[in-house]
Amino acid sequence: MAGWLSGYVAAVTGGASGIGRSIVERYLEEGASTVVVLDRDAERLAELQAACPDRLVTLQGDVREAASHEAMVAAALKHGGRLDVLVGNAGVFDFNRPLRSYTPNRLNATLEEIIAVNVRGYLLSAMASADALATSRGSMIFTCSIAGFHAGCAGTLYTISKHAVVGLVRQLALELAPQVRVNGVGPGGTLTDLRGTAALGHAERSIGIHLEETARTIAGSTPLGFAQEPRDHAGLYVLLASRENARAITGEVLMSDGGVGVRGV
Repeated sequence: MAGWLSGYVAAVTGGASGIGRSIVERYLEEGASTVVVLDRDAERLAELQAACPDRLVTLQGDVREAASHEAMVAAALKHGGRLDVLVGNAGVFDFNRPLRSYTPNRLNATLEEIIAVNVRGYLLSAMASADALATSRGSMIFTCSIAGFHAGCAGTLYTISKHAVVGLVRQLALELAPQVRVNGVGPGGTLTDLRGTAALGHAERSIGIHLEETARTIAGSTPLGFAQEPRDHAGLYVLLASRENARAITGEVLMSDGGVGVRGV
């Protein structure tokens, strides 16, 4: 039986690990003919390519640079002949750092890095892919967060960046209609390898470093009582990509947070 994305061509940023990798794997399971993955980690790209050798194209690059996004879209057109869905997913975290813990210089450097990856990277993806998606009547999907709607889920700068992504989804949904649908997915606390910023010396620090403790913390603060795994969110990216199943959905962020939104943080 054909999947929901049979024959689709997709491009995913930050797709070599975590939620991004789960999206890539699920898209392939749902019948995507080509998935192009842009990520900065060459080793993880190689692991992904080895695990999913068919229908996958991997590119090492930096989402802060327009050329990386242009290469990703060009690869989709070259290998797949079209582009049906863009997933902007790459991100960096601030490890719940409060405003008062920064010096002005450290604040400026960290803010620049977080906005460059979490917001400008999405904008550059949108710019690079808009024409191809308009041709295919495709869609854009961006990874938001419960931090895009609630305080207390992250530090000041990450929360700012994810609120900006919600605005990006809504504005682009209006600007790019009716040819392109634009939506987001808002994961809650998830057991991934999300890293921090180089500006704070956290480029190799992962939120999963204390996995059991993190899982207990997330489960204890979530109405559904469990810490989400990356694959728990992937189905929403399939739904939003599907023309048949999400034809009338644009400008929305579908939450996948274990119920945090119904009781606050």
